[in-house]
Amino acid sequence: FHTLREDILSGKYRPNEELKEKNIGDEFGVSRTPVREALRQLELEGLVSIIPNKGAYVVGISKSDIQDIYEIRARLEGLCAKWACEHITQEQLDALDENVYLSEFHAGKEGHVQQILELDNKFHEMLYEASKSAVLEHTLSDFHHYVQRVRKITLADPKRAVASNAEHRQIVEALRLGDCVKAEELATLHMMNTIKNMDQYGWDNLLK
Repeated sequence: FHTLREDILSGKYRPNEELKEKNIGDEFGVSRTPVREALRQLELEGLVSIIPNKGAYVVGISKSDIQDIYEIRARLEGLCAKWACEHITQEQLDALDENVYLSEFHAGKEGHVQQILELDNKFHEMLYEASKSAVLEHTLSDFHHYVQRVRKITLADPKRAVASNAEHRQIVEALRLGDCVKAEELATLHMMNTIKNMDQYGWDNLLK
């Protein structure tokens, strides 16, 4: 299930492409039963449509889905930063500082998009963990994962990579000061800034 979801979200499987149980089973070295169960789970997530007597087809992520995800994330990331502010340890603050420092280094290097993306992933994962809410961490991790293609494209833009990391630094500074209201505002704004920048990358590129 997780591998198939990753393949759909990364673009390996295209929208409307048929997911053939036998081919997938052969690829994973398993019978059709676990493949069928994975496809059912993907259908529940809205990534696959199963048509009786025809097969399973990729639905993928639409423009509306992406906009919805970021709108929801904006609210939840703010809540996450607020709760993280209430629980974060010195060790976690230091780790966030190091993450921002490394991101600044890679943002100044040409062709370091993968490193920037990985550090961005890690930054948000550390915030989720610091919130001390397993439910919120799980929800945000899923949303974060769903828009990985969008994030890869936007962070490949040097200007956005630098701006995004500057926003991360502001969040960390608010956390270090224990200003939970400011941390919440900044984390929400961080997501809203991403939404504002989406149109400039072209939706055909973000969805292809």
